[in-house]
Order: sequence, then structure tokens, then C-alpha cells
Amino acid sequence: MLQLIIGNDNEFFDERRNEFITVKPKLITLEHSLFSIAKWEAKWKKPFFAEKEMSPALFKDYIKFMTVTQKVDPLTYECMTMAHLKAIRDYMADPMTATKIKDNPNAKKSSRIITSELVYYWMFAQGIPIECDKWHFNRLMTLIRVSSIESSPKKNRKMNAKDIRAQNAELNRQRRKLYNTSG
Repeated sequence: MLQLIIGNDNEFFDERRNEFITVKPKLITLEHSLFSIAKWEAKWKKPFFAEKEMSPALFKDYIKFMTVTQKVDPLTYECMTMAHLKAIRDYMADPMTATKIKDNPNAKKSSRIITSELVYYWMFAQGIPIECDKWHFNRLMTLIRVSSIESSPKKNRKMNAKDIRAQNAELNRQRRKLYNTSG
């Protein structure tokens, strides 16, 4: 989770009441999670990951859904600086895990649109409990990928060159024994 102090006694003019409003600094806690993404998608009725470059208004709204802190004054979000936004984007990009999964460079890129419901399906299909929807999103996706890889049958996994050589050597040994030959 990410914690930020937003605001610095910023003042805004309330045109309805014809007065200035002072926004006190506020410590807020944010979590980039599947839960937050699902709430954002429910409001906007569009896939979160379909946005190539999210508009500032949509991004600011997502930040509100990321907010774990209760009772945050809506004007607090208006006090966010570029440094706050950069910190949030960096936090969202962080893998949040030591696990590294090598992607196949020859693999075809999917054009499938990923929505929160699809990710929830992947979670449940892998037996991952609902509580994990509040984890950092990148960490959850890594767990889903690891679970999928580890639960797939060994025969369907790509073998590295060392394993292929070992398997071939074992097959050759068995054949030599079966046919009583030396090579």
C-alpha cells in the first residue's frame, strides 16, 4: 500500500457559499487492487486495461477508488501535485514480488480485453481466495500466473535444453537395454 500526505493548507473558493475553504493536509492510504479496479469498471462501464492513456479525470477517479482511508474530503484530491501522481503511477507499476516469470518472446500477444470479472475468474479457477482481491494488482497477477504454471501438467510445459538432453539420454539408455545394444 502507498501512503501520501496530500494538501498543504490549500484554499479553494466555494462559489455556492461565496467563501474560501481551507483544505488541511491529509494522510491517505492507497491500494492498487482488483477490488479497486472492479469498482472503477462498475462506475465507468469500460475495461480498465483498455485505456491506453487514461484521461486525468478518469485517473483521479481511480485514485478515489484506490483510497483505503475513510472520510477523505473530496477537495483533498484537488490538492494532488504532479509528484503525487508520479508516486501513484510508480506504485501501480511496481511488481511487488521477487518472483520473475520469463515470457516466451515468440508467444503471440493476445488481443483479448481483460476485465475485472475475467481476473476474478482466473483467481477462482486457480483456487485463490477472494481476500486476495485486495492485494496489489501486480502481485495478484503474478500469483495467478505462478498458480497456472505450477498446476499445468508437466508434459504441457516447455522443456529447457538441459531437460531435453537428459530425457533423450534416458530414452537412449532404455532402448539400448531393451534391444541389448551398445549404441
